[in-house]
Amino acid sequence: MVFDLKDPKFWDEEALFKEMYRIFDICNGCRLCYNLCPSFEFLFKKIDETDNLDDLTKQDYYKVVELCYDCKLCFPKCPYTPPHHYELDFPRLMLRAKAVKAKKEGIPLRDKILGQADLIGKLGSKFSGLINLANRLKISRVLMEKTLGIHRERNLPEYHSETFEKWFKKYAKQNGKKEAKNGKVVLFYTCTVNYNEPELGKAILKVLEHNEVEVIVPEQKCCGMPFLDGGDIDSAVKNAKFNVNSLIRYVKQGYDIVIPAPTCSYMLKQEYTMLLPDDEDAKLIAQHTYDVSEYLMKLHREGKLKTDFKNPQGKIIYHLPCHLKAQNIGYKSRDLLELIPGTEVEMIQRCSGHDGTWSMKKEFFEMSLKVGKPIFDKINQSDDTQLVVSSDCTLAQLQIQKGTGKKGLHPIQILYNAYGLNEK
Repeated sequence: MVFDLKDPKFWDEEALFKEMYRIFDICNGCRLCYNLCPSFEFLFKKIDETDNLDDLTKQDYYKVVELCYDCKLCFPKCPYTPPHHYELDFPRLMLRAKAVKAKKEGIPLRDKILGQADLIGKLGSKFSGLINLANRLKISRVLMEKTLGIHRERNLPEYHSETFEKWFKKYAKQNGKKEAKNGKVVLFYTCTVNYNEPELGKAILKVLEHNEVEVIVPEQKCCGMPFLDGGDIDSAVKNAKFNVNSLIRYVKQGYDIVIPAPTCSYMLKQEYTMLLPDDEDAKLIAQHTYDVSEYLMKLHREGKLKTDFKNPQGKIIYHLPCHLKAQNIGYKSRDLLELIPGTEVEMIQRCSGHDGTWSMKKEFFEMSLKVGKPIFDKINQSDDTQLVVSSDCTLAQLQIQKGTGKKGLHPIQILYNAYGLNEK
């Protein structure tokens, strides 16, 4: 059993530890991931200290789980993933362990709060001025660290009083539908775009419409990944069901789904079919979901992408997010940026260390900066004053900004500037 919510043994802690032992034993014999992340580093160090996997305690097992930030990079690296008879899926084993522990001991307050991305976003937007100020004040950050365990030095996203959803409703009312000459898509805009980066949502819309793609924005909720981070399977399933029910009628009308955030596109492509295994609509949605750069490169292959770029973008250091790499779609954002004349793209394939809510927690914040240090060093070594830093993941952008002082752009924002759409 890799991850089967319908299997009664899924929630049985004894069965969980038996499966963890089996997989840890295989990992120990292989060690291909020995330096990949803190989970494997801790696991192999503990085994070496005792010279016996049998001597690891229950606390050691759960420490491995706590150190996993679900980057999923071990899965494509592992030689024993399904359909291999070992059936080794380390990321989903970690998700199962979080869920079993949460079911048995309850979800900690911090994880309950961090899982509520929509609620936090709505409150953040309603009181944006106050919350943005509080997030910058030392005294409020110290208080936040003491009460919620969110590190006082963790730079946090800003909130906007006008969400992307509100803006789009006004925009659609004024402009109506655009001609769908080259396609029609549902924009799953994500919590981050809606509450923290509405300008990114606008740039995505304008780039798609510039390429004569019709864009609609139906009702939607958080993809559910923040719930999975805290082991709250039930809430993740509820959000998955809501989004599937909201999106499926458009997919059946010929719309594709485009998503700007790698974690959210991964959820719809990979995790919804796991959370809703008997839902044929979830499978159909997965088949029609694209990362936004993946979708634009699809248009390019079909000869439909406009290449009327006006502005060269110079040197770009592009960070490939883990959850985009895990989708095994190639380097679509890099390839897209390389279409811009007068633009040089250097790609970094390293984890930034932010990883959802993991690096926000005070006990993991310093460790997260060590994970991201190779990216910071590469950017800090550049003497190009016009250097553009880019990542598809807005949380990775925050982490890179923390380590370098440079604010990053989503690849589509760079494309938006290259088209000259920012000048209109």
